[in-house]
Amino acid sequence: MTDNKIMIYGTDTCPFCVQARDAYKDRAVFINVDKDSEKLKEMLALSGGRRQVPVIVEGDKVTVGFAGETSLRGGIPLFGGT
Repeated sequence: MTDNKIMIYGTDTCPFCVQARDAYKDRAVFINVDKDSEKLKEMLALSGGRRQVPVIVEGDKVTVGFAGETSLRGGIPLFGGT
């Protein structure tokens, strides 16, 4: 993984992934799991096998789903995704 970067695993067609990318901007690296089967496996390992995106990794914290500003403030995420 990239040093000190937030990782967003997702797809180009997922609206919650687009929202997460817009919210985190250059603080995060986006990984399209539709285009890289190895990264999909990595995402599934991080998410406990859940095929829901986005999966956002901040250090040791893994969040499945994105709820806009609630997620960024450390609130309880709403699990939207595809």
